[in-house]
This record gives sequence, C-alpha cells and structure tokens, in this order.
Amino acid sequence: MAIFEANAASFETEVLKSDLPVLVDFWAPWCGPCKALNPTIQKLADEMEGKVKFVKVNIDESPDIAGKYSIMSIPTLLIFVGGAVSDQLIGLVQKEKIVEKLNKHI
Repeated sequence: MAIFEANAASFETEVLKSDLPVLVDFWAPWCGPCKALNPTIQKLADEMEGKVKFVKVNIDESPDIAGKYSIMSIPTLLIFVGGAVSDQLIGLVQKEKIVEKLNKHI
C-alpha cells in the first residue's frame, strides 16, 4: 500500500478528513532513527491496508505542521482518529508496539 506524503496543502485532506485511522510519521531525511523505522512503517502499511492510512510528514518541509502538533523529537508517530490525535509514539519503536497502539483504533 502507498504511504502518502503530506504537507501544509494536503494535511487536512490526507489526515484530518480521513475515514480511516491515520498513522502520521514525522521524520526528516537527516534523521538516522527515522530511516531505521522506515522499513517497519512500509511493512505495516502493507499488512494493515484498508484498516489504517499511513502518512509521512517531512518536518523540514512542513515545520508549521510539526509546530502545531508540538513535535520536539523525531521520529514521532501520531495516530489520528476522526481528525484528532488519539495516540503517539516517540523514537525508534518496535513494530509490535506500533501494532498494539493501532489495534486500539481499528
């Protein structure tokens, strides 16, 4: 399944108005832990297709979004349900931990 890239122009459509729960991955190209987390996010996007939408936000390109959600360190994963943040994970987290959080919202 595709992982969507969101920016200030598309964030509302891709995330806030989504019918599915959305996992938003706040990252940057220079962030080592972000790169390490990427294969896990890709795998989850494939496994949870149709249940959860996966969106990446590059904090360097969209600092306004990162600021709005008080992103202080990356990677940060926010789970949105019905347009509101319902859960978060910070740092290089294990796949099982992400699945556990997502399963609460499916």
